[in-house]
Amino acid sequence: MTDSRHIEAAIYERLSKVIDPELGRSVTDLGMIAAIDATPAAARNGNDGTAAGARDAYDVTVHVELTVPGCPLSETITNQINGAVASYPDADLTPHIEVGSMSRDKLDDLVAGLKAERKQNPFNKPGVKTRIFAIASGKGGVGKSSVTANLAATFAALGYDTAAIDADIYGFSLPRLFGVHTQPTNLNGMLMPVTAWGVKLISIGMFAGADRAILWRGPRLQRSLEQFLSDVWWGEPDVLLLDLAPGTGDMAISVAQALPNAELVVVTTPQPSASDVAVRSGLVALQVPMKVRGVVENMSFYEHKGEKLEIFGHGGGERVSEQLTEALGYDVPLMAQLPLEPELRETGEAGRPAVLDADGALRADGVGAEFRALAERLMAA
Repeated sequence: MTDSRHIEAAIYERLSKVIDPELGRSVTDLGMIAAIDATPAAARNGNDGTAAGARDAYDVTVHVELTVPGCPLSETITNQINGAVASYPDADLTPHIEVGSMSRDKLDDLVAGLKAERKQNPFNKPGVKTRIFAIASGKGGVGKSSVTANLAATFAALGYDTAAIDADIYGFSLPRLFGVHTQPTNLNGMLMPVTAWGVKLISIGMFAGADRAILWRGPRLQRSLEQFLSDVWWGEPDVLLLDLAPGTGDMAISVAQALPNAELVVVTTPQPSASDVAVRSGLVALQVPMKVRGVVENMSFYEHKGEKLEIFGHGGGERVSEQLTEALGYDVPLMAQLPLEPELRETGEAGRPAVLDADGALRADGVGAEFRALAERLMAA
């Protein structure tokens, strides 16, 4: 025999394993479980008991308080709570989930606690294990954002907790490449990143008015990055990618100041006009505390009927690698030579990184295999 209080305590313990997908904490730690009521089903039905040998039957009502009304992941959370209740082994339980939202005071206390725990930029605290890759290019048009999007999707598909910041304030494109059309949830001044294809994302392009021309100068650009780092709840991702604006302007310097543990990945195309400028984006490491991790040559060739056509010339990635290695005094390898794939553009414009199939799994061949090798090489050091 079981009793109501035993069931309520056991259910609460099971709910401590249910994780809020945005905050990465259990719903019990976050105070989202306001009450649990277990009532014998016989009392409701007016019966004296259950058949001999049958397990006791109970109605279990879980009172859930979401952090914000209309939380976009409320269905996910309630489904997980239903599953946790239904898995109780010692009685037949019929779960009922009553969903409300936290009071303003309770939410204020929760957000204040989370902010105090994080203490601003979470990626600068001692012992942080997040690998940070800043994806840079000397000029636009080399496919830097496409490389960032597909690399982020690859990391996520490989099982890494992955985040990406669209730090190209003037030419943001990650929302389109990931098919994002929603805004981040505002949790009393703390933003929840939008998750798409397994990647946690933030971009100025997710906010109202982002379709207008942005005329920000240095100080405001730096502040935008600081807000993306400190005012967004990232949790503790394994990998953070930043899609930088082309060139060596204010944002690259801001990244180096805010994230001195970031590793620069320089993207170029084969032709000299691109590779010569790409070298300059890597040489920023001579002036700021940032290591250049390696070079990625994009649009290296186009494969047609088994022949590799070098449409944009040859050797750009090697030139950048060699010149940066000599200038910086350490090895800056050419880490990947990615083919020119129309699918990268076509699929990306449709809102799905081309490395993933329609179900979100990493493709085993083609660009999927190329980006998997790049991701594994980046994480090897």
